[in-house]
Amino acid sequence: MSKSSKNDPAYSSPAGGWGALRSSAKHLIQSENAAKSVKALLRANQPGGFDCPGCAWGDSTTAGKVDFCENGVKAIAWEATSKRVDSSFFRQYSITELQQWDDHSLEKSGRLTEPMYYDGENDHYQPISWQEAFKVIGLSLQQLSSPNEALFYTSGRASNEVAYLYQLFGRVLGTNNFPDCSNMCHEASGIGMTKSLGIGKGTVTMDDFSEADAIFVFGQNPGTNHPRMLGTLREASKRGAKIVSINNLKERGLQKFSDPQSPKEMIFLTGTTISKYYFTPRLGGDMALLRGVAKCLFERFEQDKSVLDTDFINEHCHGFADYQRSVAASDWDKILDQCSLTREEIEQIATIYASSEKVIFTWAMGITQHRHSVATVRELVNVLMLRGNIGKTGAGACPVRGHSNVQGNRTMGINEKPSMDFLDSLEKRYTFTVPRDAGFNTVESIHAMLEGKAKVFIALGGNFSAATPDTKRTHQALKKCDLTVQISTKLNRSHVITGKRALILPCLGRTEIDRQTSGEQCITVEDSMSMVHASTGPNEPASAKLRSETAIVAGMAMASLGDKTVDWNKLASNYALIREEISAVLPGFENYNSRIKAGKGFYLQNPAALRQWRTPEQKATFSTANLPAQLAHERAQAITQKTVLTLQTMRSHDQYNTTIYGMDDRYRGVYGERNVIFMNEEDISKQALKNGDYVKITTVSNDNIERSVSNFKIIEYAIPLGCVAAYYPETNPLVPLESIADDCGTPTYKSIAVSIEKI
Repeated sequence: MSKSSKNDPAYSSPAGGWGALRSSAKHLIQSENAAKSVKALLRANQPGGFDCPGCAWGDSTTAGKVDFCENGVKAIAWEATSKRVDSSFFRQYSITELQQWDDHSLEKSGRLTEPMYYDGENDHYQPISWQEAFKVIGLSLQQLSSPNEALFYTSGRASNEVAYLYQLFGRVLGTNNFPDCSNMCHEASGIGMTKSLGIGKGTVTMDDFSEADAIFVFGQNPGTNHPRMLGTLREASKRGAKIVSINNLKERGLQKFSDPQSPKEMIFLTGTTISKYYFTPRLGGDMALLRGVAKCLFERFEQDKSVLDTDFINEHCHGFADYQRSVAASDWDKILDQCSLTREEIEQIATIYASSEKVIFTWAMGITQHRHSVATVRELVNVLMLRGNIGKTGAGACPVRGHSNVQGNRTMGINEKPSMDFLDSLEKRYTFTVPRDAGFNTVESIHAMLEGKAKVFIALGGNFSAATPDTKRTHQALKKCDLTVQISTKLNRSHVITGKRALILPCLGRTEIDRQTSGEQCITVEDSMSMVHASTGPNEPASAKLRSETAIVAGMAMASLGDKTVDWNKLASNYALIREEISAVLPGFENYNSRIKAGKGFYLQNPAALRQWRTPEQKATFSTANLPAQLAHERAQAITQKTVLTLQTMRSHDQYNTTIYGMDDRYRGVYGERNVIFMNEEDISKQALKNGDYVKITTVSNDNIERSVSNFKIIEYAIPLGCVAAYYPETNPLVPLESIADDCGTPTYKSIAVSIEKI
């Protein structure tokens, strides 16, 4: 077995079940608006209803089935709360005072209700009219010496309609500065798959999970991050598919799940085993593990030619011989050292894979937030290609996106490095010269603010100051801006870490009715399976002064640019007109308005799923990248005498992205606290520490910048030797801005070298 602590999480019941129902009930009650929340829940992820504002997992195809999870309940209750943050709140609390509040306290204050303005002189936000707010933004953008001094950040919650309008606003202004949440999560997936397959999206549909013989889950915790996926895995497991989890932490949801919609499992307090096999490699070791699997397959191929799909390789693949040589040159000692599994465990994984005809690989940020994340994604695809598991029923690559429409945002053009084809289409549709130079991604945007190259920061949703790395420097960057603008539903850290002036523009939530001059509107989103469907909120808005995100973007654009190039107000009055614009610009969206009326919407066909390869070679392309010369702890050990461990940041169970719903993490046995660090019992002993000790965590780097957090309690946990884990955003201060993934710029949140000392 791998070298991990023997202790499993303190939570011994299956994930889901009565625990999920009790938690859901608690959050509904705490919202102080349970009836409104329940009304909304019954329309979540249903035809004619609204898309859950949580994760991007595909919707159930079972007609009439309730299709929400504990995560969705929290998100919906959080949005439907009766608590309000209005002008009286900001009169009572100064910005300086609010900066001292923790993230949970800020967000639980309630819904924002009216536009607020910080003028840089008074320490309080003050009410401002919508027109005056738009005027402030317009004048600020017009006074920039270059459009590239503006940054347009986007959260993955934004709809297709507002994302399209937002990117159009920025590009008419003259910039491709569109940093977004993808830069911090699945950027490696998009870049890696595009290089290998010609498209940066997953190749599977929900139906493929019903056909797969084996499903491998890499670097992923669906029980907390996208619980509806557990229902899909449960069904696959019950029909006999092999579920193989490869994750450094022993997560309860990947072990056993009790479906709250199964009367039998609820009555008899039982559950379904999810993972028949569970392996715990060290942080950063997934590429080595995959390389070991490939090495096993090549060795077996010498005796059994059916091990590899040579027909697929010969007809559809490029670079196979070079990849085979790269695998042969990979040393077993290095493979085993980097992944910390045994040769027998890797052989077992290879056997499961080779004995399964149809295989899906799914993964999340445990794969994508390392220095060698792009190479790891490509290695995942390499192994899939060896047995022809791309472009056939029941098989394929499935990066599981986090936020509900992060994939749709990219499709709509939220990208600092857009394709030339997309820009050509925009230029053909409109009468302006489209900017062609690459813009800033998220980390580059922080550097640009620090250096005075970016002066206006506009955020369409999200919580930039909390989500980003190197917290102290990020806050310094935001404070250097002339103006920061936050389009939000709830108060969060980014409203109190401001530029010299700041605006809060409160918007409708996904659960609320969106009324424009042409009538009630629907918006659309795209899930992780490339399904595009409509979303219509059922609840009355939290305040009469709220505007939709689409109307807010149109108002900003009108104040900044006028309507000579685009009639912004006309588009915002009727979202069907925006969808007509999308139809004219983006392939695959023909007859957009009529297609979203059909049931669950429509599928954006993935060329790779049809074995059509849009790579330079017109074939699926093997990557020949070498294994990392050193992992994070090895690089850092050379610059310190202290014991170096590798830290990953992660969510608790009462958390979604940076939103802290509560202080518990019941699947990991943590209650009422968040400043904890999970450690292997042997690592605890080696440093003369004990379970429950409080420690200081310090980043090990050679840039002469002190990065540390204190008063974190040790919790003994099943995690590989040399690896530790803690929650974000509390440990984001430990992540250097310069510690980013090769080829994509994603912060390395899952591989930070740290030292630990008792306090």
